[in-house]
Amino acid sequence: MHHLPGHAALYAALIATLLTALLAAPAHAKAVDAQRQAVTLSLATEPPTLNSAVATDTIANFVLSHLMEGLAAYGPEGELVPGIAEHWQLTEQGATFWLRRDARWSDGKPVTAHDFVFAWRHALKPATASQYAFIFYPIANAEQVNNGELPPEALGVQAVGDYQLQVRFKQPCPYFLSLTAFMTFMPLREDIVDQWGRRYAADADKMVFNGPFSLETWVHGAHLRLRKNPYYWNAGQVRIEEIDMPYITSDPSAQFNLFRDGRIALAALDTGLMGEAVSRGYEIHDFHTGSLFFLEFNFREGRITGNWAFRKAIQHLLDPAMLVNKVIGLPGIKPAYSLFPVTVKGLKGSFRQEYPAPRVKPDIAAARRYLRLAKEELGLEEIPPLMLLAGDSPRATQEAEYYQYLFRTGLGIELRIDQQVFKQRLEKMRRGDFDIVAAAWGPDYDDIMTFADLFASWNDNNRGRYHNAEYDRLIRVAQQTSDPRRRFKAMAGIQQIVVEDVPILPTYENGALYVQHPRLRGVRRAVFGGDPNFRYAWIAD
Repeated sequence: MHHLPGHAALYAALIATLLTALLAAPAHAKAVDAQRQAVTLSLATEPPTLNSAVATDTIANFVLSHLMEGLAAYGPEGELVPGIAEHWQLTEQGATFWLRRDARWSDGKPVTAHDFVFAWRHALKPATASQYAFIFYPIANAEQVNNGELPPEALGVQAVGDYQLQVRFKQPCPYFLSLTAFMTFMPLREDIVDQWGRRYAADADKMVFNGPFSLETWVHGAHLRLRKNPYYWNAGQVRIEEIDMPYITSDPSAQFNLFRDGRIALAALDTGLMGEAVSRGYEIHDFHTGSLFFLEFNFREGRITGNWAFRKAIQHLLDPAMLVNKVIGLPGIKPAYSLFPVTVKGLKGSFRQEYPAPRVKPDIAAARRYLRLAKEELGLEEIPPLMLLAGDSPRATQEAEYYQYLFRTGLGIELRIDQQVFKQRLEKMRRGDFDIVAAAWGPDYDDIMTFADLFASWNDNNRGRYHNAEYDRLIRVAQQTSDPRRRFKAMAGIQQIVVEDVPILPTYENGALYVQHPRLRGVRRAVFGGDPNFRYAWIAD
């Protein structure tokens, strides 16, 4: 679903504070309050935006999953359940959704089919510049609308009255229902978006909400507070009254200290914190996030990383198992050898079991042979210093310094580290201001395509601007067929291309270890739908 802070480190993503914010936090802040049904958390970073049409990251997805609701939503066990739509009918040609008549915005106005039509058209307008516009492409005319070839009104979606939404597909889309629970598919009020223009969703008072919570406070860089939305159609089932986030930091040690001091109810654990957590008798929870971390190469003109032999040299240099076991050293994290994590479903079980990923073994002699070939092809005697764009979390620093050491000792290449806070790192990735970027991707919906089309040439989240005609062709094959066997055969071809052509180097599949206040119950940790999710949570007495 999206970019993770540090991306990924992510699901650490949900917990934390800068020391400045720590000092500014209210002295009475405490982790849980059963009488008020209030929970206090920290965030790894401030969400770069809460405009669902343009948001791309896990932090925004976490917050928006509490503020907004799509046609479908995720239940307490991670299953798809009715959201604003009471029921639906899907065929290979399209879908019809019947909306509930008791759904309201946080100002009391009804949520209608027109709000979805506007939101989807708005996200696809070229002027919106949504990096998730591609996710609408299964809908008829979506790609042409996004390219400016057709007007937004040509999109294959229409409101039939206020409470029926009809969608016409360009091609069969067996996972479309899962898409409707993703943040980019959530409704928008046209009058509110028009009122604020580019300032829409820049502050708490510049947006309205149709989900279980409203955004009561947003002090940029310091504090967010969510309050239960009394207009939410299912408010009677929401037990938490307040989610307070007065701390913002990506430092796991700062998070853990806040938890230890009774200030927050959840804290991610990193390698150095495991011993203290065990010695204090804390129950340690684990969760596989479903996200993939990788090194992504820049293919823009003039970049050395666009050379195939150079990328093969780095591929033979890197050992994901060494990185995971010796550098990161945290239980639950697995070495990555494919674009598709082990959690991705195949025909009957795991895709990776049905289509094992080819592996390239670390081989320093082969790496140096490929590097010599790259120098010949590039007409260089030596590779000039390269820039590695990385996050600013402790784990991101640790990884970046390891890559720097590996490049220098293995290939004699100087790798300079450009560490940036999350928002600035995303902007530099968007501009292509890097040679290599330590990136990550979390799944947006429950289908293999959420990873597969990431490096299609038309996907704006393809930050390195990789372009491979055969890769694109296989994506189109998978999109246009309703035959699952043909679909997964195309995915196996994509997996092979990633190994052979090396647009990225998978490094690890992320897992999260965390501690949680024992009186906080019903928190849903999930790969999809915003994590962690508190709409089914409560504070026990």
